[in-house]
Amino acid sequence: MEDNRKNGWEPENGREQANAPEARDGREQNPESSRERETEERLRRAAEGTEIPEALRPEAIEETLEKKKREKQKARFARGARRYGTAAAACLCLAVGIAGVYFLGGEGMSENGSAASGTESAGAAGMASGSSGSAETVAEQSVLPGAESYDEIYEYILGARDYQEIMMNSYSRGGVEDGAIAESAADGGSVYASSQNSGGISHSDTNVRQEGVGEADTVKTDGENLFILTDDTVDIVGIGSEKMEHIAEIQPEEGATVTDIYLENDRLVVLYSKVDYEDGKSGNDGTYLEYTCVDVYDVSDPAAPEKVGGISQSGYYNTMRAKDGYVYVISNFYANVSADREDMSSYIPAVNEKIISSSDIYMPQARMGDQYTVISSFALDAPDEKTDTKAVFGTSGMCYVSGENIYITEALYGENGAEVSQTSVRKLSYEEGKLEGTAQTKVDGHLKDSFCIDEYNGYLRIVATVSPMYEVISDGLLPLARFGEAAGEEDSQSLTGTAEEQETTSLYVLDKELEITGKIEDLAPGESVYSARFMGDTGYFVTFEQVDPLFSVDLSDPEKPQIIGELKIPGFSEYLHPYGEGLLLGIGMDVDEEGMTTEGVKLSMFDISDPSNVQETEKYVIQDTYGMDIYDYRAVFIDVEKNLFGFTTYGEKQKYRIFSYTPGTGFQEEACWDLPTYGNIRGLYAGERFYLVANNTVVSYTLDGFDKVDDIVF
Repeated sequence: MEDNRKNGWEPENGREQANAPEARDGREQNPESSRERETEERLRRAAEGTEIPEALRPEAIEETLEKKKREKQKARFARGARRYGTAAAACLCLAVGIAGVYFLGGEGMSENGSAASGTESAGAAGMASGSSGSAETVAEQSVLPGAESYDEIYEYILGARDYQEIMMNSYSRGGVEDGAIAESAADGGSVYASSQNSGGISHSDTNVRQEGVGEADTVKTDGENLFILTDDTVDIVGIGSEKMEHIAEIQPEEGATVTDIYLENDRLVVLYSKVDYEDGKSGNDGTYLEYTCVDVYDVSDPAAPEKVGGISQSGYYNTMRAKDGYVYVISNFYANVSADREDMSSYIPAVNEKIISSSDIYMPQARMGDQYTVISSFALDAPDEKTDTKAVFGTSGMCYVSGENIYITEALYGENGAEVSQTSVRKLSYEEGKLEGTAQTKVDGHLKDSFCIDEYNGYLRIVATVSPMYEVISDGLLPLARFGEAAGEEDSQSLTGTAEEQETTSLYVLDKELEITGKIEDLAPGESVYSARFMGDTGYFVTFEQVDPLFSVDLSDPEKPQIIGELKIPGFSEYLHPYGEGLLLGIGMDVDEEGMTTEGVKLSMFDISDPSNVQETEKYVIQDTYGMDIYDYRAVFIDVEKNLFGFTTYGEKQKYRIFSYTPGTGFQEEACWDLPTYGNIRGLYAGERFYLVANNTVVSYTLDGFDKVDDIVF
């Protein structure tokens, strides 16, 4: 089928499309990664072209795959180290934090000891309290402890300050290549297809991570109107007839950077960030404070939206969730570790300009911290009143929200002398706006994304890549246990890790108190987790080195999880989605038998009717494509009942593609359009129309056949 068929994508209104706004994908991904993508998007706009991003060129993909095979360990930790090295000065001056992880190694940094196996409740310390630099441990506990006072919090801030100074000293004397901070896992998420019915008009809704829990996005619809985030405004487009009409615009306060919107009934939630500058004592030591703000509008008359309330809280926007009429806003706040004790606004987060009570701040497992995950709630029918607030102190990490609990995960590297990567998991319950910390634990391994963590029937299931703790020294890989002695060594050959020290995969099942009930360890040596999907009593996860092993695991007995199947095929799947009875859709990349050369984006349909004998029944390769927009799961349009799914691919041109699947026939490309920009793209339907939204342009098509109906530019 040819590109731009069915009357094409280009609008006919005679007005050129505006430049692409900043990329807003990654809500539930690593916030640092989101900022990097925003910077890349600004560079694309500045170039005023549509060249393929360098990271998506064929040669770049090939190089990436080759590196994954040759240097898995080195690449994983060096990537974060390079980021820290280039931002070292900014870290000290602006207190931008510890990049979302603990890396507690080096002289005087941690007690010697081997990594704990599996999981352990709460955590021992890996960093000194106060400014002395001596090691100190924290009593193990399975509950989330609240701070006793602001003084206690400040001691942890001093610990983070000492840590940064030690790491900077190590960096400056060449003991660590490009710094020593590793990168936390990005959030890929999982997707549930959902649709709503408003006034008899069926329409799609945002793909969400957890069924029954609402999420914000950049485009929303009630079936009769489209609410579209364009640059830093929200445009409302009427779609009640074939001819679309721009009927209203919402502009938040000046200087606001709008990130997401959420629509429920007649309430539109607009989420944005703003930055204030707070003067310092000398005139040149001021602090920039970032806030996440929420404005709620009554849109019962979409042509005249009316603001009815809102809240603000410290930190940059991470994500939001909505359930049972309540909204939960999650932000990440960087504490200024250079702040004086009296300058509390620099290291204690605030909600509605009032600092959070120390008893509502949950303390980290290690005795240091410089970041908070701030969670606030309010009722949609009373948006000007905060219902509750809690802050999780330590480092800001990935969030997974189930139907009852919020999980904050933090990547730990070298904490308390551990010789493998670890993940801290901290659990808060939520109900009708009330928040309460209930448990915490720590598991060996790190999570690729929120596919890898899932709650079902009161149990939490986690699949993690367990990596030996290395630091990059010269051309060798150094086990963390030898980090201190290596500072003065010149013989890099003696520092190289052995062939036996390689990545493995572990799966854990935990109860409501986050105590381990069952586990499987040492799976897929030399490979890392690429994607996962938990479906009731069965879990599926993909690892990759040269081929794509799809593992299936029986989780029906939480005490005895068992691997029951393993399918090996060339390539890898980075996205898994249930696609009707007994079927699992995989989207990833196709590679040759040696795992070196990408052949294009690959669609796979797996028959999982017998989880112990999973089969790839269909395969479809999209030639001349070198990437796909699946890292923000909200950007994937999918409706299993309508047998349609769509997403953006990158190659010589950016395209939006829609596919269907028929057993026995396979995948069919139903529509494909060239896109004029690398901006924010969404596909959705309302009634019998499909709408493709690209920044400030909307084109409508028939849902049956995808013939063009209308377009509008605003």
